[in-house]
Amino acid sequence: MNHELLSILVIFGATVLLAIPLGRYLATIYRGDPSWSDFLAPLERLIFRLGGVDPNREMRWQQHLVALLTINLAWFVWAMLILCTQGSLPLNPDHNPSMTPDQAFNTAISFLVNCNLQHYSGESGVTYFSQVFCLMFLQFVTAATGLAACVVVFNALRAGTADKLGNFYHYFVRSLTRVLLPLSLVLALALVFQGTPMTWQGKMPLVTVQGDSVSVSRGPAAAMIGIKQLGTNGGGFFGVNSAHPLENPTYLTNALENGAIVLIPMAMALAFGFYLRRPRLGWMVFGVMTAGYLLLQVPTVYFELRGNPALTSMGVDQHLGSLEGKEMRVGAAASALWVIQTTVTSNGSVNAMHDSLTPISGMNALLGMMTNAFYGGVGVGFLNFFVFIIVAVFISGLMVGRTPELLGRKIEAREMKIAILVALLHPLLILAGTALSAHLYTNNPTEYAAWLANPGYHGFSEMLYEFTSSAANNGSGFEGLGDNTPFWNISTGLVMLLARYLPIIGPVAIAGILARKKFIPESAGTLRVDTATFGIMVFFVIWIIAALAFFPALALGPLAEHFTLY
Repeated sequence: MNHELLSILVIFGATVLLAIPLGRYLATIYRGDPSWSDFLAPLERLIFRLGGVDPNREMRWQQHLVALLTINLAWFVWAMLILCTQGSLPLNPDHNPSMTPDQAFNTAISFLVNCNLQHYSGESGVTYFSQVFCLMFLQFVTAATGLAACVVVFNALRAGTADKLGNFYHYFVRSLTRVLLPLSLVLALALVFQGTPMTWQGKMPLVTVQGDSVSVSRGPAAAMIGIKQLGTNGGGFFGVNSAHPLENPTYLTNALENGAIVLIPMAMALAFGFYLRRPRLGWMVFGVMTAGYLLLQVPTVYFELRGNPALTSMGVDQHLGSLEGKEMRVGAAASALWVIQTTVTSNGSVNAMHDSLTPISGMNALLGMMTNAFYGGVGVGFLNFFVFIIVAVFISGLMVGRTPELLGRKIEAREMKIAILVALLHPLLILAGTALSAHLYTNNPTEYAAWLANPGYHGFSEMLYEFTSSAANNGSGFEGLGDNTPFWNISTGLVMLLARYLPIIGPVAIAGILARKKFIPESAGTLRVDTATFGIMVFFVIWIIAALAFFPALALGPLAEHFTLY
């Protein structure tokens, strides 16, 4: 067990060490400073010329949002068209059918908002054409959208900024050409050399060691897996995601995919400080995020290594930990590491079945999505954190009797109203959706019996997890839930839409309002936001607003299950 703990420490430590230079690089390319990747500039100019875009035209924050929402609407139409007709399109060697309208709606929304909630199985639910030209395409462009929106906020907080905040398309294209494509290519090549398939051929007949004849699905998997991890997308090429031996063949691929989940979110936290040329500020953000992450990660590893007492009482040897629902080649510790890293970000990929987690581990996975600010998704993770910075600055200013200021701009009523609305939207969507589904199930248990494989406390957790995953743009699930129904497809689709765009619109609007305000130079009485003291303040604001709102729901689900089990 010691070597398991050492291995997950190495994975996490290596990711942090890679995130530091990546954070500097991100700040460099978004500021427009000279970089080794400038050889890609001709390609970017060609893209702008073909698209009829002037990348040097400065935009106000409203124009950024119009560009973002317009291009996302076009992608939604494209996705619906492909998914509803995929059975008649080429690159379908396994003859998979088209999706029903409600499932296509849910899938299109899911990949459009970087959630990748999958109410289908990858091998049978989509075709190679859909995987590559619809779903993988969206995994690239939605991650780039989050990065571009984040840079707009960075711009607004620079000293001397007015209402011009750069060009959305410029940041969007650079995110693709200089960040997501190169990193995804490297990871995909590593996966190919480890055994992940990259082919257009269909299923392959195979005889197992015990003599069974089976058909094994293949496809252009490696390319999709690279961006699914690095873009905090998470949608699996195969139904069981990275628990599949072809999607995640070896312990090395497990380590690489695991590190890729949090690499860019970590780097963006640090890039914030490097971009503003205030590195201590980036380290404050990174430190708070890491503290919150470890508060969830450490107990999860502990409980998964202890095993499940229900199995212990049956005489099952659990000296290797709780392995039900896990891959033996990965182990309990590495599975626990993945569980929290995939839920504190908006990744949602899995290398073990979250439905099989011990209750406290399941609760920690839920809390990672409920707080939705510890690393978070690519770009949008910082936007969520930024909302809590605004609230913490406002509260801190009131405590010391000064007008709240953030980096030389006053925080006033309008910004606070937007920040609080965004902060409270998250628990509202989750709790309202869970309450509705619980009401429907308890009042019509026969009609909705197919929903829950595990009624009782765990069944409640399954419904809570589905709406939490949707609202956090995560996409993982407690898969005891029968979710491919019109109710779940439409309800979670609407939650994903609201939970994606309002938390982007809110922080960008706040940043735009702040950018237009008169810059006030720092003085002896200015609240410094790059200190450990302010970091502690932000940390507790996150837990008080984001975590405590969910305590009653957690008490009804995983906590009740824990005390019943133990």
